[in-house]
Amino acid sequence: MAQVPQTFDAPAVRTWCGLALRALGRAREEIDAINVYPVADGDTGTNLYLTVESAVAAVEAVFAAHEVDGGSDSGKPTLADAARAMAHGALIGARGNSGTILAQLLRGMAQVLAADGECAHTDGRGLCLALRHAADSARQAVAHPVEGTVLSVASAAADAATGTEGDCGTVARAAYEGACAALAATPGQLAVLESAGVVDAGGRGLVAVLAALVETLTGQLPGEPASPPGTGPVAGTPPTVPHARVGHSEDAPCACDRSTSGPAFEVIYLLDAEDAAVARLRERLDALGDSLVVVGGDGLWNVHVHVDDAGAAVEAGVEAGRPHRIRITHFGTGDARATGAVREPRERVQRVQRAVVAVVPGEGLAGLYTEAGATAVLARPGEPPASGELVEAVRRAYAREVVLLPNDDELRHTAAAAAEQIRGEGVRVALIPTRSAVQGIAALAVHESGRRFDEDVVAMTSAAGATRHAEVTVAEHRSWTTAGICQAGDVLGLVDGDVAVIGQDVSATAEDVLDRMLAAGGELVTLVLDDEVPDSVADRLQARVRESYLAVDTVVYRGGRQGALLLIGVE
Repeated sequence: MAQVPQTFDAPAVRTWCGLALRALGRAREEIDAINVYPVADGDTGTNLYLTVESAVAAVEAVFAAHEVDGGSDSGKPTLADAARAMAHGALIGARGNSGTILAQLLRGMAQVLAADGECAHTDGRGLCLALRHAADSARQAVAHPVEGTVLSVASAAADAATGTEGDCGTVARAAYEGACAALAATPGQLAVLESAGVVDAGGRGLVAVLAALVETLTGQLPGEPASPPGTGPVAGTPPTVPHARVGHSEDAPCACDRSTSGPAFEVIYLLDAEDAAVARLRERLDALGDSLVVVGGDGLWNVHVHVDDAGAAVEAGVEAGRPHRIRITHFGTGDARATGAVREPRERVQRVQRAVVAVVPGEGLAGLYTEAGATAVLARPGEPPASGELVEAVRRAYAREVVLLPNDDELRHTAAAAAEQIRGEGVRVALIPTRSAVQGIAALAVHESGRRFDEDVVAMTSAAGATRHAEVTVAEHRSWTTAGICQAGDVLGLVDGDVAVIGQDVSATAEDVLDRMLAAGGELVTLVLDDEVPDSVADRLQARVRESYLAVDTVVYRGGRQGALLLIGVE
């Protein structure tokens, strides 16, 4: 039997996250199918999965960083490191009400596990405290808590753990059993659940996460408890709950018991703001709509609300601080605006033959790709999409054949994993290894859905491969580069991924980069400017091309907040 931890440590956090992701992956379709409260959008299981996937990525990044840097304890992070990474990853990757509340539960646990040093809260008593704080903080994050939801299940888990003495495994098992009992009781607390003959979807997801915690701390999956009639099993094992689609909805608490009517939009965004501003924001959003959940702290928040006026909800965020990674979904069509993932309608009469799905680094490029007929997935600086998000984007494209453009070399493996999963669902997927959004633009320019799939992929791959790419950015710290030592604040010009120029001025550095690229020839220069870059930079570069390179055309786009100051493509 594999050795299991007697206390809660960093490797236990890592294992738990991985097992929770697997459990939610197995249960995702079931959880989506039993969604009946309060809005019919059928993605609670998917939202939970994507939230935990983001937490897993953050924890793995912490372990990888310690292995590279030779961190403390033979390259292993501390419990505080791992717990905080788990909470932060879940916060920035939270999807929907269900994922947002789960992120707050994980954050609440992390606040206890990471407090007062490495050893203070690693035993069974510490896990009890963590579960209690998680349940209480999640309830406080919801504007109008309703019983019979994931909050009831979390509270019951904490109550059961509090009355238990023993090691972490014993406490985790007690919390799981308490959660299962509470989940079975949810149909009696919400009429809409009883009418549909199902348990609460968010609570079902939390039970799967707690089952993974038991497995982490004991080495064994917990036994499957008895289920109320018509609801099927509620354990963290593969589900057999009937997929009776009574109407799908998010699971989180709402001010009203509503299944068929209510606000038209779901608005979600990350927000950089102070605590006092968030308190005012809560009041304003509560007046605008319902299903309000605001989680986070320490300057970073995840905001979720259902409203009729999506613009007003975003404007409220602007007044409170800096909203980003904005997602606006219309419940009637499943359409999400280009401020987040650019979605196609969830349901269509029939699949289209072919679609292009592309990852893009800014809102401006998202709009450009969408106008060209592609489905765009927005990648904010430091917030790359996970494979699950790419899978969902491909599904939303609802096509028999899909061309996937990652537009980032670091997303190559993520995109490959997504492509492999989608192929298993019977969709033909071709992954073109584009390393920059400008290569994606070149590929999209030659895309023709009317020709054979293989021919289209070859043409797009050739166009992308014939496009050299560069970017101009600012160094964040002193480091060695292929062009020498750079200092924090230096302007860097990267050609095909390698630093080629170190300068002090954006325009001068960009000119140098452009000259190096055009020395080998070219017919078209594509410039994509970040919102922070003035038009004068583009004017200067266009003038340079006109004066020095005959018969070379230049096109300029605004990319939005794209990370790099300037993207350059030469075809």
